[in-house]
Amino acid sequence: MLALLEGERQALAALDIDRINNCSNDKMNLCARLDEVRPEDLDEECLGLLDAVRRLNTINRRLRNLIATNVQARIDAMAGVAGTYNGGIERPAGLSY
Repeated sequence: MLALLEGERQALAALDIDRINNCSNDKMNLCARLDEVRPEDLDEECLGLLDAVRRLNTINRRLRNLIATNVQARIDAMAGVAGTYNGGIERPAGLSY
């Protein structure tokens, strides 16, 4: 999982959409396998690795959010209006971002 998350970080940095998608699918598969593990069966080394995985996943999530914010700003700039893309969420009249 650590290697996968590191690969995801590199894919995000390179904006490699195919690799990002593959990493996402692989993460889902690994998470499904991890769901089968009972926490009491993990030793200290495994718990330490899981903590490292959690931290790296948080870093990757922040990077994804930064990229999404940058893309949103560029779309808004090209369209000449703010809030062009709202993720399919209907906003009541008068509310803005």
